[in-house]
Amino acid sequence: MAMISSTSSPLVPALILLLSLPVLFFFLAPRILPPRQISISLPDELDDLSLFHKAIAMDSANFSRRPVRLPAAKSHLSAGLRRPKIAFLFLTNSPLHFAPIWERFFSNVTRKHYNIYIHADPFVKIAPFEGVFKGKLIPSKRTQRSSPTLISAERRLLATAMLDDPSNAYFALISQNCIPLHSFNYLYNFLFDLGRLSRNLEFSSYIEILDSEPTLWDRYNARGPNVMVPEVNFDQFRVGSQFFVLTRRHALLVIKDRKLWRKFKLPCLNVESCYPEEHYFPTMLSMQDPNGCSHYTLTRVNWTDSVNGHPHTYHPPEVSPELIYRLRETNLSYSYMFARKFSPDCLNPLLEMADEVIFKD
Repeated sequence: MAMISSTSSPLVPALILLLSLPVLFFFLAPRILPPRQISISLPDELDDLSLFHKAIAMDSANFSRRPVRLPAAKSHLSAGLRRPKIAFLFLTNSPLHFAPIWERFFSNVTRKHYNIYIHADPFVKIAPFEGVFKGKLIPSKRTQRSSPTLISAERRLLATAMLDDPSNAYFALISQNCIPLHSFNYLYNFLFDLGRLSRNLEFSSYIEILDSEPTLWDRYNARGPNVMVPEVNFDQFRVGSQFFVLTRRHALLVIKDRKLWRKFKLPCLNVESCYPEEHYFPTMLSMQDPNGCSHYTLTRVNWTDSVNGHPHTYHPPEVSPELIYRLRETNLSYSYMFARKFSPDCLNPLLEMADEVIFKD
């Protein structure tokens, strides 16, 4: 009996370890392995195509009925005598922590000047939106960082806003961690300043388009070597901030696109270099109409101490009037209009100086 016991005893720890491996893998795998990318299902793709076709048809019919007016007709920036609006496109996977700030932003502004649309991940539990955000949620699909689902969500927002109101002339993409840096009137007057018309009597889109980033080659090959050709050669590939302010003309180009989408919706093999939403829009608009874009964004982001691809997050001790003034500053002849990203607990200090600093232009 003693021999049997001594012989079998080393097997017990080994057996316990073997049986515990599935449990250990369950808890450790998410920290070791890259997250599994969400695929875009055929039904979701068909839903989006149906939405895009409706928005394209409506825009074409509306444009054909417009009288020849300058700059409205040539710039696609208004319809007849309707006042052009800004469509604010909120893309979120959490509650809108800064809703009270945005409520102040939209206060005392007539609804003839703006519309609001929200795309919220339906797989995340979020309380119903209230105030100016009530009833603004659009049919939404699941989203995931470093996947083409974010491109789909942004195109869905653009198409919904285009279909909803032909007066939507500019489309501003906003995140849940973003705040305004100026009053609504300041932004509106900036965007619709006729002095900003191009030689073609068109307004520009404000989207960052970069062609010399150090990681450009890695980002280009994130889906695999030579996968992007022939639709997108390396010298055509661009990157830039996810957050843009597009004209209706460029929003229409985005939802009409099928060619580049076939490439950018492919799954990423190297997720550390793959941010489809930062690649698709700059590349597509650079290829379609580079002179119609400003090549810079109106949303200020601090990348000085980024972590895992996330920019610096501001916390309450950093919030001050001086921070707002600094975030507005650029090296160009314009001011930043929005900034990110802020932690939710920044709400109260931001509210305390909203009227006297943020919205006092």
